[in-house]
Amino acid sequence: MKLNLARFFTIRKVLSFLLLCAIVYSAYSIYYKVKYWGFSLSPKAVTDVWTVDAKVSFNALGENVKVSLAVPNDKDGFKILSEEVVAKGYEITRDKVNSRVIMTAPLKTGKQNLYYRLSIYDDAQNVALNSLVPAKVERPILSDEERLQMSKIWKLSQNQKGDKVQKAILAVNQEVNNPTMSLILPITHTTKEFAEKVIQVLAYKRIPARIARTIKLEEGRKTEKPDIMLEAYLDGRWKLYDLVSAKIGLPKNWVIVQRGGVSLLDVKGGEDSIVVFSVLKSVASPLKMAEHRAKANDKLWSYNYSMYTLPVFEQNTLKWLMIFPLAILVVVIMRNIIGVSTMGTFTPMLLAMSLVRTGFWPGLICFSVMIALGLVMRSVVAKLNLLLVPRISFVVIFVILLIQCLTVVGYRFNYSIVSSAIFFPIIITAWIIERASITWEEEGAVNTLKEILFTFITAVVTYFVISNEYVRHVMFAFNELNLVILFIVMLLGTYTGYRLTELMRFAPLIHKDN
Repeated sequence: MKLNLARFFTIRKVLSFLLLCAIVYSAYSIYYKVKYWGFSLSPKAVTDVWTVDAKVSFNALGENVKVSLAVPNDKDGFKILSEEVVAKGYEITRDKVNSRVIMTAPLKTGKQNLYYRLSIYDDAQNVALNSLVPAKVERPILSDEERLQMSKIWKLSQNQKGDKVQKAILAVNQEVNNPTMSLILPITHTTKEFAEKVIQVLAYKRIPARIARTIKLEEGRKTEKPDIMLEAYLDGRWKLYDLVSAKIGLPKNWVIVQRGGVSLLDVKGGEDSIVVFSVLKSVASPLKMAEHRAKANDKLWSYNYSMYTLPVFEQNTLKWLMIFPLAILVVVIMRNIIGVSTMGTFTPMLLAMSLVRTGFWPGLICFSVMIALGLVMRSVVAKLNLLLVPRISFVVIFVILLIQCLTVVGYRFNYSIVSSAIFFPIIITAWIIERASITWEEEGAVNTLKEILFTFITAVVTYFVISNEYVRHVMFAFNELNLVILFIVMLLGTYTGYRLTELMRFAPLIHKDN
């Protein structure tokens, strides 16, 4: 029994199971961050933040003033980032039930300017506008001739496409200029009057409907009169309709500012009131908006314990740390699967990190010069028969002096190639020089050059992986992928087959046997 269990719970099977668990966890975590925090796989993704300003102007009559302004609701497609009212000397209250801001002040006279500012983000299309069930609609009282015209409109609607409301809107649009329909549909009308006539037509079939005032979110837009759409209660929910095309749903980048028969602006104690809406657009990264999205989705507790709440300096440091496991994975694949031999296990990874800081060609040229000069000086010191520690210390000090000289020369002659030397790890550079020298003495120049070449190749491959902007973004935004990399590395550690380079080496023997 013990033997069977041992066969069942092999290291490879256990690691494969843990890898599968890590993949499942990472997939859910990525889904969670995208859905609730708004993260994106693209580092260039931005969130549009719209600022809607409403300027209320009127002349106060020396009486107590009460201003009631309809404002957008946070359940109507957009999420509210911030809300601000500038009304000096006024008391501000919010009527959340009716989505209105109320400003009151005693004994005001003269010209009054009040400001309401709202910043919104994340336009969610086809949302349920309102779940409240409306009261029963009473059929309008019509004369015999009006009833006849109403029946004709509904009969014509049967030839239209869509649901009942869409058919009614299209039929009214078709017959609105028909003189024979003048009792129900007057020829001259405003958009509001047209909407009221459609509401009356729908009421004839006991379909609840109401006016919805909307604003198009367009950069630099200013308007005194919001656009009018129609809301109707059909199939157990409210739906929004365009009064011209009869399309269902709020168009992209539109926001509802008021609905129902209540006015957009009410002013008591003043006259000549007017409200002007203006729209401004800005952008923000998904990482900066993550906290607001988590709060809006009642998932703030999970965000508070993430690394994205750390100061910017710590986050920038972690951005580099999060890419290390991927660089390590590249080195493991190059050494254990492909079978290349490098100067040190993780030397190529550190060199790749340095190349990211310096730039590819400047860093590569500068590092090659440092290694070449270091090997020359190491060969000279080898003739002195120094002990190991002093010899390595000499190489380290020589590298430091070389970096100093290259940095000064680069600064004086404005050569970015030589000034890039300061970004290379001193100890690693010295160790490569020492290791190459020993290999040269023990195994010859060919093997030494091969190891240096493979070290460069591995570093270059690692560089192109970790320097990719998309890769760096994904590894930081979805850092749980490092858990997957962890088990992949461990699983690769159980591989005991031939490396690719070994297959190439033994290929002549295979052909000989055949």
